[in-house]
Amino acid sequence: MAILLFALSPCFGDASFAQANSSQSARDPEFIVPARPTISNPAEFHRPGVLQMQYGYSRDLAEPGLRAVQDNPFTLRFAASRRILLEFDIDGYVSQTPDDGMRVSSVGDLQFGIQSVLRHENDRGPGIAVSYFFKAPTASSSKGLGTGRVDHSFLFLTSRTFGRVTLDFNAVYLLAGRTSDQGHSSSGQAAFAASYGLTRRFALQGEISGVGRNDAEPGALFVLAAVTYQVNKRMVLDAGVRFGLSHDAPASGFVGGITFGIANFYR
Repeated sequence: MAILLFALSPCFGDASFAQANSSQSARDPEFIVPARPTISNPAEFHRPGVLQMQYGYSRDLAEPGLRAVQDNPFTLRFAASRRILLEFDIDGYVSQTPDDGMRVSSVGDLQFGIQSVLRHENDRGPGIAVSYFFKAPTASSSKGLGTGRVDHSFLFLTSRTFGRVTLDFNAVYLLAGRTSDQGHSSSGQAAFAASYGLTRRFALQGEISGVGRNDAEPGALFVLAAVTYQVNKRMVLDAGVRFGLSHDAPASGFVGGITFGIANFYR
């Protein structure tokens, strides 16, 4: 779940591109609004009734004690109304290759979330939203691919557009199930992103993100550079590279994926 993030992402200059305008006018939501490849989420989302699918691939290299870590994140986001978003996430296939070369794999953790827009963006101020996520520990803890504990995440999100520049800020309070004891440990996280329209279809993105230490999990700091391409109003492709900036972060990695609007069920 996301964290301290500063993203400078030149996004699409045309108003028809969803991610370039993640803080869209309350009167004109886009058919889809991608929430990847960056970690942060926009305060406002896509058109009511639309079921949006996101699928990707992520691979990290040279993490302390591990040669490689990879997963296939899959997300469904349904806009139940202009103010309510329902989300389902799963790290589909997760695998780790330790330094000794013995790879282990399993299905990843499940997450269920709900986001509520408290205030739509307008000329007088930013869009404001809150969200809650519940993690079901379905990844194998015996293989070291999950904690085996339930987590709760509470997010505050705000977004504002100034011309072709969009700013997003996320603050996260995480209650993570302890692996060394009973109960939960807490940590605070934050995310700040900026985006700028490049062309009608292409976008460049940059991000710096951080995760605070929580229980036995060390903190980490990352930087991401990515490119996105909008095929049409229903589909956006993305790809990027990621580098660790702290001792406990993976040295490098790459991501790629697709955001697709499956259908509008309110038509």
